[in-house]
Amino acid sequence: MALHDTPLPETAGSVPSATQTYGTAPALDPVDRGRLLAGAHHDPHALLGAHPVPGGIAFRVLRPFARTVSVVTGGGRTPLISEGDGLFSGLLPLDAIPAYTLAVAYGDEDAVEVHDPYRMPPSLGELDLHLIGEGRHEELWTALGAHPMTHRGVTGTRFTVWAPNAQGVRVAGDFTHWDGTAFPMRSLGSSGVWELFLPGIGEGARYKFEVHSRYGGRALKADPMARRAEEPPNTASVVTASHHTWDDAAWMERRARASVHEAPFSVYEVHLPSWRPGLTYRELAEELPAYVKDLGFTHVELMPVAEHPYGPSWGYQVTGFYAPTARLGTPDDFRYLVDALHRAGIGVIMDWVPAHFPKDDWALARFDGDPLYEPGDARRAEHPDWGTYTFDFARTEVRNFLVANAVYWCQEFHIDGLRVDAVASMLYLDYSRDSGQWEPNAYGGREDLAAMAFLQEMNATVYRRCPGVVTIAEESTAWGGVTRPTDTGGLGFGLKWNMGWMHDSLQYMSHEPVHRKYHHHEMTFSMVYAHSENYVLPISHDEVVHGKQALVSKMPGDWWQRRANTRAYLGFMWAHPGKQLLFMGQEFAQGAEWSEQHGPEWWLLDDSYHSAGDHRGVQDLVRDLNARYRATEALWQRDTDPAGFRWVAVDAAEDNVLAFLRYDSEGRPLLCVSNFSPVVRHGHRLGVPGDVTAWREVLNTDAARYGGGDVTNPDPVEPEDGGLRITLPPLATVWLVPHGR
Repeated sequence: MALHDTPLPETAGSVPSATQTYGTAPALDPVDRGRLLAGAHHDPHALLGAHPVPGGIAFRVLRPFARTVSVVTGGGRTPLISEGDGLFSGLLPLDAIPAYTLAVAYGDEDAVEVHDPYRMPPSLGELDLHLIGEGRHEELWTALGAHPMTHRGVTGTRFTVWAPNAQGVRVAGDFTHWDGTAFPMRSLGSSGVWELFLPGIGEGARYKFEVHSRYGGRALKADPMARRAEEPPNTASVVTASHHTWDDAAWMERRARASVHEAPFSVYEVHLPSWRPGLTYRELAEELPAYVKDLGFTHVELMPVAEHPYGPSWGYQVTGFYAPTARLGTPDDFRYLVDALHRAGIGVIMDWVPAHFPKDDWALARFDGDPLYEPGDARRAEHPDWGTYTFDFARTEVRNFLVANAVYWCQEFHIDGLRVDAVASMLYLDYSRDSGQWEPNAYGGREDLAAMAFLQEMNATVYRRCPGVVTIAEESTAWGGVTRPTDTGGLGFGLKWNMGWMHDSLQYMSHEPVHRKYHHHEMTFSMVYAHSENYVLPISHDEVVHGKQALVSKMPGDWWQRRANTRAYLGFMWAHPGKQLLFMGQEFAQGAEWSEQHGPEWWLLDDSYHSAGDHRGVQDLVRDLNARYRATEALWQRDTDPAGFRWVAVDAAEDNVLAFLRYDSEGRPLLCVSNFSPVVRHGHRLGVPGDVTAWREVLNTDAARYGGGDVTNPDPVEPEDGGLRITLPPLATVWLVPHGR
């Protein structure tokens, strides 16, 4: 830690000789001394450093295991006297505190010159503290955590942490051999914030906070605001600063002008560690954007990338809310990946998990010895489903921690959307709880009013600060107004996963075609509520794990029929009102469930695999669906407008046929017809608008190139007697548009 920075611009008194020791500093009060050495003192700066006293300036330094400590001024070096327990002190007959450094020697080593942390005034401003106290610091990460900086002419790192119930907090790290004794932090008034500027500490240093609780216990805690963490299973925080230069200005400008509700939006969901196992963020940047662009998806959705200790949680049990997982690289490496996706024209959505956090004793749980991030009421603190803690949404500082975190990812990493996990578990006080395990709200209801207020604040803040960003709710109930604006009482999300459509449609598809007529409503019911919210149609990771089977394996019949059913379903899904989401591996009909250890079964596409063409056929269909979707305004321009949809055949249950029209803002239609029976229907009659003179087929999931039987309508079809007669291929979906378009 040798430093020779310019000394602080302080007034120097007369300088003693290099070898002479002048007097003894006043003794510390025994209580203060005991609290200081125990790490339980709220103001170590009042005891350490340089202070005017009768007879001169008293210097006191805490350096455990040091052999000698001297004060170095402009003209000499003055040894300090050991007081025991690592304390050194002395009294210099000076009129004012001089600019000084310390010369510290350990063992047989030569003395190293360092700056004294306890000569420094606080490096955190009053405005920051005021905003933290009010819970309104929208860039909280700039105030709390570890920040390399130059303070009063000295380079080092400012450490700050919120721990209002702590008796004392110290900084420990690899630079102290994980002993925090030398670096106690000071409490900044009633804010609950502790602060210490450590000269000479820079990027790459590993650290934790040693928190002394009011009950006498001590715990080494990772920094809740750490912007970088060690790679698990290690758990320390890491000092970091960004040096990435963004190259996505054009993307960000376009994003700010776009309305997601009136734009194409098809999402490829990815678990980064297993998409191509072993690849880093930078290596993924060379492959993922090209693959997604080739398939025509507009966005990727990344399963949680925030740091988490347990890999098989897939990132849904977060301990480092501000740190991208170190498993794949540094925070700047992750920025590089996002930048590469943007340059390829692909938006980035990130799964965000504010519903709960794990109980690891080195992380957020009972952070300062008391429930802090979690509620004090054990019934509310425990999440019954996941063995985790829930956040105390009623506490302003906790709400600020989460709201600022949402802003952080969007501002610092240019994330284009946040998909908020497990929203229903936050909204209901009785979620997965029996009677006696919860208390009604102030109005006697089961709604968590604090969680509602948090979600409204988060959405309003993100939309105000980050133009073009979209928030997406995974909300599995019929809660009203999830995507209604906050100023009209809604939660303020931009989109919501349509879990009802997903469940009903997959249930329908799982039946043998002969039985589907009894379940026809499962494919039509979604249109009863399709415009009550702004929806995403999700075939996500949750649907292809834990015995639920991959998408193609959910389908009945032999291998040909399963693929045909899958293709027909995807064609229906891409035409249905709402945006689309498809999990990796399903785009080429992987038959096995997803495994986070192995990822997608890419070998199915290899030339050496005898059925590679079967899988490539489905992949080709997904590519063509996306291309046709993006080029057809009727499929996305009026997603939120009921007038943009009209049933053509809603009650053809006996035939297993569904047909509907989609319209763009100019009234131009696309006709989607799905035949979910395994028979060809020649000359099937549909009632269509009379103002279209002829229709032409633009997509057919039974085409030979997709692995189908190639039963198509190759020529334009003209309506007759107010109806349209077309050939419907078996287990297939066809799209038609007016001829000439």
